[in-house]
Amino acid sequence: MSRRRVPVVDVQSDNFAELWPSMVLALRTATFVAVDTELSGLGTRKSLLSPCIEERYKAVCSAARTRSVLSLGVACFKRLPEKSENTYLCQIYNLTLLCTEDYVVEPQSVQFLVQHGFDFNKQYAQGIPYHKGNDKGNEAQSRSVRTFFLELIRAKKPLILHNGLIDLVFLYQCFYAHLPDNLGTFTADLSEMFPAGIYDTKYASEFETRFVASYLEYAYKKCKRENCKLKDSSGQHLTVEFCNYPDNMSHYIDYRHCSLEEESHNVGGGNKVPVCEKFSAYGWCPKGVKCPQSHNIDFIIDEDDKLWEEKRKKRKHKWKRRKNTEEPAKVFEQESSGKEMELAQNGEEGPPRKQSCYEPAAASELAEITANTEGRPLEENSMDIEADVSSDTSTKREEGLGSTEGAAAQVAAAVSPSAKGNASDSDQVEGKSEVPAGAGSVHHPDIPETEAGHAAGKEKESYDPPSQGGTHRAGFDAFMTGYIMAYVWMLKKGTDTDTGAGPWLPDCHNKLYLSGKSVPLQIVKSLFSKSSKAHSQKMKLAWASG
Repeated sequence: MSRRRVPVVDVQSDNFAELWPSMVLALRTATFVAVDTELSGLGTRKSLLSPCIEERYKAVCSAARTRSVLSLGVACFKRLPEKSENTYLCQIYNLTLLCTEDYVVEPQSVQFLVQHGFDFNKQYAQGIPYHKGNDKGNEAQSRSVRTFFLELIRAKKPLILHNGLIDLVFLYQCFYAHLPDNLGTFTADLSEMFPAGIYDTKYASEFETRFVASYLEYAYKKCKRENCKLKDSSGQHLTVEFCNYPDNMSHYIDYRHCSLEEESHNVGGGNKVPVCEKFSAYGWCPKGVKCPQSHNIDFIIDEDDKLWEEKRKKRKHKWKRRKNTEEPAKVFEQESSGKEMELAQNGEEGPPRKQSCYEPAAASELAEITANTEGRPLEENSMDIEADVSSDTSTKREEGLGSTEGAAAQVAAAVSPSAKGNASDSDQVEGKSEVPAGAGSVHHPDIPETEAGHAAGKEKESYDPPSQGGTHRAGFDAFMTGYIMAYVWMLKKGTDTDTGAGPWLPDCHNKLYLSGKSVPLQIVKSLFSKSSKAHSQKMKLAWASG
């Protein structure tokens, strides 16, 4: 069965300048941009889940001021109107970063990142340097990570994140300016920084698609399965294309292998390893890769689908039994009172519809979507990777639902970027390659791969421990985040291609998911909030030099 690959471009200090023009062009021409981060830690987990949102914000600010961003993932999705509906060209970048100031590294975070392939040798040898807080002198004209973030703001594209509050706080502190002291000022600044809107796929997964779980890889693979159903029914479906990069870029392109979905999860019928319930619910397990139970997302979705189908059948049988037993009574009521019979029928109009977060939105949306046979089938399907959450981001993404095990003995260590020996043996530093800026041509997903697959040897397609996760990369996480939002947008807009001048996706516009809360955090500038001085100065500088 044919296989497809998702290319993630590794960006580091030795190729940052060469890739700069193509990266900026990708931002400026994108329809929307998805972002993800890898962090050196988050601090005390309990304070991150405080019932008071203002206290949560202060706790995240404290972490952002003392920790750092280790890598930044950026996925630029460009809609291709000349091709079939809902076709995107996706360019994915994984920036390896190195904060030039002392910062805290949490051993728990480091341990997970090493287990999932993060190369600290590479970070300290080739990480792109940056400083936190306000600008130091005139940085607007330089080519740096901070300027790249400024280019993201200048592009005025919808910004997509997953459980994005922590990401936004770290992005602000590390690449923009000193964080404001209160949440109202922070949200006021964000509303001006990203006028096209901020969208949270964790919020969309829970409140729009209504998946039973909303951690990143679960939501991504669930969307992929739903999209396959749309494709198989000749309905409107999502198609993603990638650039076909030249051979001289192969040294720093990490290809994520993907297979057709049936190949990746139908083997679950013979799976004897039970699914880890904690990981199934939260996307995180305190035992990590040592857990004897399965963390395989495909098996988890299989079980959830099976459970939902069983519940649906039980409701149907229960309704039929109740209808049959009530039939004689209805006949008697019909003879005595036609009105009573009408009320009884209205009460038994169909199977009881219990409000469930699991009922796929696609089931109801599909009826309103006209079949589109002009679109090509989506070829890049379910990824052969598993857990996407790290201990430093387990609270950031999928956390927060009361799982605090493994964080009780929080240990932190102050690390200087000049220190030596803080390295893992997970990966070797990739070779250098001279790359023409902007190189690469569009790769049609239906065209078989012609490249030698030099990066394929690094990617194991299966793992010995049943719970072993795939290599964790901010770039690929950004791609999954963007894919979820593209799928949700397709469902919500249906066949209406006229987006008008309003918000890109109104139901999710400027709404950030809050763990343990039934309402999101609104990114708005209220009448009682003012923008921070640092932000106002930064915006003037951005547009003056843009």
